[in-house]
Amino acid sequence: MTITTDGSWFKDEHGRTLHLRGVNLGGSSKVPVQPNGATHLREGFFEHRQVSFVGRPFPLAEADEHFRRLKSWGLTFLRFLVTWEAIEHSGPGLYDEAYLDYVRAILQKAQQHGFTVFIDPHQDVWSRFSGGDGAPGWTFEAIGMDISRFKATAAAIVHQTHGDPFPRMVWPANYSRLAAATLLTLFFGGNDFAPQTRVDGVPVQDYLQGHYCRAMQQLAARLRDLPAVIGYDTLNEPAAGYIGVPSLGELHARLKLDATPTAYQSMLLGAGYAQDVNVYALSPMGTRQTGITRLDPKGVTAWLPGYECVWQQNGVWGVDDLGRPQLLRPHHFARVNSRAVHFEHDYLRPFALRYAAAIREAHPGALIFFEPDVLSSHPPEWSAAEAEGIVYAPHWYDAVLLFNKQFRPWLGLDTRTLRPVIGRDNVQRSFNAQLKAKKDQAQQVGAGVPTVIGEIGIPYDLNGATAYRTGDYRQQAQALERSLKALEANLLSFTLWNYTADNSHARGDQWNGEDLSIYSPDDRRQPADLNSGGRALAAVVRPYARATAGRPVKMQFDSATASFEFAFWHDPAVTAPTEFYLPALHYGAGCQVQVSDGDYELDLPNQRLIYRHSAKNIPHHVRVLPAVARPAQAPPADWRGALLLAGVALLLWRVLFRRRRR
Repeated sequence: MTITTDGSWFKDEHGRTLHLRGVNLGGSSKVPVQPNGATHLREGFFEHRQVSFVGRPFPLAEADEHFRRLKSWGLTFLRFLVTWEAIEHSGPGLYDEAYLDYVRAILQKAQQHGFTVFIDPHQDVWSRFSGGDGAPGWTFEAIGMDISRFKATAAAIVHQTHGDPFPRMVWPANYSRLAAATLLTLFFGGNDFAPQTRVDGVPVQDYLQGHYCRAMQQLAARLRDLPAVIGYDTLNEPAAGYIGVPSLGELHARLKLDATPTAYQSMLLGAGYAQDVNVYALSPMGTRQTGITRLDPKGVTAWLPGYECVWQQNGVWGVDDLGRPQLLRPHHFARVNSRAVHFEHDYLRPFALRYAAAIREAHPGALIFFEPDVLSSHPPEWSAAEAEGIVYAPHWYDAVLLFNKQFRPWLGLDTRTLRPVIGRDNVQRSFNAQLKAKKDQAQQVGAGVPTVIGEIGIPYDLNGATAYRTGDYRQQAQALERSLKALEANLLSFTLWNYTADNSHARGDQWNGEDLSIYSPDDRRQPADLNSGGRALAAVVRPYARATAGRPVKMQFDSATASFEFAFWHDPAVTAPTEFYLPALHYGAGCQVQVSDGDYELDLPNQRLIYRHSAKNIPHHVRVLPAVARPAQAPPADWRGALLLAGVALLLWRVLFRRRRR
């Protein structure tokens, strides 16, 4: 299938509007296969040049089974994870040809099964060695950092060196720590903020971006002739590092969790100076300060022999005549030439344009999937020429669920205002509005830019991972249903986070304790059944209009009743019919189809419905119900949540009653 963009929609070769639904493949692609890079394993961790990612997301011999399963679930659009490290781990300019061959072979398989793919060069907090994934270890060494000393200097919280138990969702706190913050700052803004820092005579920003772009060009050149590969993401969840920090002596962390130093404190810790830093812990609606602790590197530094802190080198801080450190430029990252900086416009946009040019040099005509900073509500504006062939691909998660791993159907968070949302209906309306805001942001990038939600999903180890003991995933299905209904309310294409072939109950997606895979071998009870191993499939597997002969205006599905509704205005220039995916999971025993006009053809063995509208100038409606109505099912009881809600209500009543008496 040929996919192009037209206005804010995706189109096929017949001019039909496409809804693209799929998954991120896969969660464990962040870590090597050899040696096993699962983050709870320390052995071989620092031997970063002798690794192999061949076999991520799964061995080639297993590909057919996984692709058949995903196709049967209607998830035929892949955000395929690769990392810079997987391609260029051995050293600058040294590319892993075996890995590049493997990726091509896997995607050839995907193409044979009818998938469409875009490549995601994944990173979280820069690299595995700073607590995430993405960049090779040698990127630290290039600027003189010693990855083996990040624990001693509090430069990063890394699962391999921290050990178990690893604090829940602590890894994003690394965005504000020395290791990740330094490399992200140098990558995006080294020319402005570290002009004294050069690698092999090249300004550090140009050095890092150049190697990144050339590494991704290697992959693009391998894939350019595969029709299934339609484009490339720029960089997963980019972040500013220190760029834009108003004052280095004050705390401006993206996430305050665990011992959280200010930017200046992180620099001093990296240089071996002890610091008293604030400590934070998770609370139901965010984080709260729990105390102060002293971090003491005892003279150990985060820098290799012969190197000094790059920020000391560039005059941000220094040492006085008595050997005492002092902050010289507290606003160093806030302004350039007396002008306030804007990360997304001044640094992310130029990088994305450079990357797009490099990719299209290797793969002409490729779509570029652009991601903003996940905390941003104002992506940069591009000219009409720059926005040509761009897809807006932001991420969105149910934040309370992601951080607390406790499902309360009546509780949500508005990520725009950071205010709690109370009440089932209010939560759904809020989620709908939040995703509408994401869709609207695409028009800030450029008029007519289409949107794909690149990541959305839920953790499956909710409520103490009770589902792993009981096999009851109804709460997970309810939780995911809220997010998926919000996507449908906004007619959005998306790729779920994620599908991890080697997920386990014990270690989740093999990375930092995360467990968001829609599939786990540990849940697979019947090997002959493709559905076996799937989690919360009642919500995951949903009917939808794959290709519409016009402009969609409504799409809605309720997994409890298996009721599906769709409406659209037809395009007289399109002669091909509208095609729906109708999953056997919901309609295997048959279905009732109701249409406003025209005629239809059911092809249940292939999970398809073909609808041919009439020429009437009306909104065309299609409704699908199961052949036998489903009895109403009560949701699983949430006694703790009910008691908590009752307690909150009682407290509010007492406060209001006392005020009235006064």
